[in-house]
Amino acid sequence: MRTYRYFLLLFWVGQPYPTLSTPLSKRTSGFPAKKRALELSGNSKNELNRSKRSWMWNQFFLLEEYTGSDYQYVGKLHSDQDRGDGSLKYILSGDGAGDLFIINENTGDIQATKRLDREEKPVYILRAQAINRRTGRPVEPESEFIIKIHDINDNEPIFTKEVYTATVPEMSDVGTFVVQVTATDADDPTYGNSAKVVYSILQGQPYFSVESETGIIKTALLNMDRENREQYQVVIQAKDMGGQMGGLSGTTTVNITLTDVNDNPPRFPQSTYQFKTPESSPPGTPIGRIKASDADVGENAEIEYSITDGEGLDMFDVITDQETQEGIITIKKYSVDRHTDMDRIFNIDSGNGSIFTSKLLDRETLLWHNITVIATEINNPKQSSRVPLYIKVLDVNDNAPEFAEFYETFVCEKAKADQLIQTLRAVDKDDPYSGHQFSFSLAPEAASGSNFTIQDNKDNTAGILTRKNGYNRHEMSTYLLPVVISDNDYPVQSSTGTVTVRVCACDHHGNMQSCHAEALIHPTGLSTGALVAILLCIVILLVTVVLFAALRRQRKKEPLIISKEDIRDNIVSYNDEGGGEEDTQAFDIGTLRNPEAIEDNKLRRDIVPEALFLPRRTPTARDNTDVRDFINQRLKENDTDPTAPPYDSLATYAYEGTGSVADSLSSLESVTTDGDQDYDYLSDWGPRFKKLADMYGGVDSDKDS
Repeated sequence: MRTYRYFLLLFWVGQPYPTLSTPLSKRTSGFPAKKRALELSGNSKNELNRSKRSWMWNQFFLLEEYTGSDYQYVGKLHSDQDRGDGSLKYILSGDGAGDLFIINENTGDIQATKRLDREEKPVYILRAQAINRRTGRPVEPESEFIIKIHDINDNEPIFTKEVYTATVPEMSDVGTFVVQVTATDADDPTYGNSAKVVYSILQGQPYFSVESETGIIKTALLNMDRENREQYQVVIQAKDMGGQMGGLSGTTTVNITLTDVNDNPPRFPQSTYQFKTPESSPPGTPIGRIKASDADVGENAEIEYSITDGEGLDMFDVITDQETQEGIITIKKYSVDRHTDMDRIFNIDSGNGSIFTSKLLDRETLLWHNITVIATEINNPKQSSRVPLYIKVLDVNDNAPEFAEFYETFVCEKAKADQLIQTLRAVDKDDPYSGHQFSFSLAPEAASGSNFTIQDNKDNTAGILTRKNGYNRHEMSTYLLPVVISDNDYPVQSSTGTVTVRVCACDHHGNMQSCHAEALIHPTGLSTGALVAILLCIVILLVTVVLFAALRRQRKKEPLIISKEDIRDNIVSYNDEGGGEEDTQAFDIGTLRNPEAIEDNKLRRDIVPEALFLPRRTPTARDNTDVRDFINQRLKENDTDPTAPPYDSLATYAYEGTGSVADSLSSLESVTTDGDQDYDYLSDWGPRFKKLADMYGGVDSDKDS
């Protein structure tokens, strides 16, 4: 819904002498401000006086993209010299006057004839003047005013590129910068949110994300592997109005390629290769080709072949064919006798005889290495010679000094300050040219608050001295003293050893008597540990009594029948086969058929009864009781019986009635009677017994006849 604002521009005119009128330069936001006027009057035409009013100007605002059918109203020009008699004529000039903007020369109404676009021209500067129709002379001086086009959100954001192309290394961390996209909006950035652009991602999640304000695209997923997927197409949307509903939007496509990193090792298609070569093949003869494949691309897929181990390490060589990326295995000879170098520590260049190491050497493990070098003629392999080679490993400072032994000493409780309690010595596996020079010091974390000090004797020994008078073994029975030992070689090596100092009771000569901390005795005669133990025993005893009482109470309610098949909520099957109809000792089924044969004083046998209730004598069902009434009656009795099981159980009832309420209709019995019977009641039984009523009623009629 568009809202249009209309502004009124009034021209106030004094004397009809344009040279003497002065326009006001103040502009306001739409409506006339406080009116100021210059009047021209006098006794003659040549005498100048103040007039009532002069020109009054304001800045006009016009909404762009007007879609109405009529001309868009801008404002109104009016002079106080205009008396409505048509003597004045209003003239408009400047930007778009007569084309975009027209004025009614009689009324001074200004209208826009076309739809205006702020993005094409945001401001129009025009000039207005009122003249006398009869003389053609202006009644006010010409003055300038502005029509400013107000912006509406009629331009969607446009990206600087329709398609962006970017690359990012594979396996990059989350948040790695990929590329920045930019969209511009032609709307007025100073008015509202029409030009405020917010970026979002429409396609490309969860692999990438975009910052809403900057348009920077970043990685959003770990371990994106180029070998699994190389190309990604991301669609980014730019929406104005700050991303709110109703804003206009534009999209762009970003094609992102994962660049390769060397994260895949070369792999051989097979684990074993077999080649044959004549014994007389000269050195350099190729005997076979092998090729490995690499999932990487470019220079990351370039392969370099080498022989790392095996029996033919000294007899064969491999070179790389740069064009085919194949490894060419060739023959080489001039070798090290592996019987003298079982660990293959040394290798020799078959061409120039240079010897180099293939493993790290440790002087402390083995100082001398004795190997044999074999020299063989190329053209005649049978011609060879051997020469012994003795290699000495020189020392480097790669071992830290350490204590010569494990130190555990003691200090007397009555020791004085600066008393020597232990002398320390160190050893080092290295053998420096100038000899060993060790230094001793307390570790930094223990130097400030330690109860002991270290005195470096400058002769590769050090002494541990007490730092205070007296120690209490009941407060602290053992001290762990970290001592740093450093050498004076390059690079400096150091280690930290721990000296255990125990506080002991000593005699007056300083000899150790006891290093155990006896328990402190309170004046009451019991130590804290003893009191805690007594209280703990009392608590355990109380808990035991409570548990024992609870178990005895639970045992009273325990069922007599203890079986892995719980009879509650179950039907117990005994798997016993009866003796048939002739077996009358197993179970008396007559109880189920005759409710009068209920046993008295029969209690449950599966639990111990808490109280003895006399079983209630159930009334005998009358002879013509329906089976359903019988079962309902038994169910009600079990629900109210205090001796009934407290859980669900299965009760089976079988009852055979004693006959129907109606007497027999058989005619066989009727012949045994001496008197005549009256069957008229059959007619009262309804249409179903009409046939019988007719039959027996007819017999009586025959007898009467």
